[in-house]
Amino acid sequence: MKYPLKFIAILFAVLPLYAYGGGNPEFVQFPLGYEKSFTKYATENRANQKQVAKFYANLAMVASYTQGSKAAPGSVVVMEIYSPKMDAENKPIVGSDGLFEIDSLAAVAVMENKDIWNEAYSAKDRTGHWGFAVYNPDGTPKDNDLNCVQCHTPLQNQDYLFTYQKLIDYVEKHVGNPLAQ
Repeated sequence: MKYPLKFIAILFAVLPLYAYGGGNPEFVQFPLGYEKSFTKYATENRANQKQVAKFYANLAMVASYTQGSKAAPGSVVVMEIYSPKMDAENKPIVGSDGLFEIDSLAAVAVMENKDIWNEAYSAKDRTGHWGFAVYNPDGTPKDNDLNCVQCHTPLQNQDYLFTYQKLIDYVEKHVGNPLAQ
């Protein structure tokens, strides 16, 4: 190899992105029991990735959306990521409700909002006050080659959430939002 030092330097620069590309489980913990204590506010197809996602928000998140349109520190959003059932042509099977039929839980992604993060958790690995982590269904950290920060950063006007409007709609319909009146 002509440039072995350059190759090694690039390898060491890219390896941490693969390991923590989907966030950092050292700082964003898996919220045990979220499925019982969090509010499920949306389910939708992620057609570009052939997935179904169910979204949950903790009480701090829902309460902050009743008072405004930005998440308060302590807010947590969980996205359960499901593999859909596939037909003979390897296309997701769509149910009568328009959602892909669920086969199995593939991963659980967590976004946590804090106003102060540990200095060891680099700001380049976060978006605004949001930190990220991706877990296996059993709650163990999952290797992920996707970069959460890269996709969420352009959504600054939506509190960095892809489901921002869905959460606002849920809060207005089920909890009430004094700002909407």
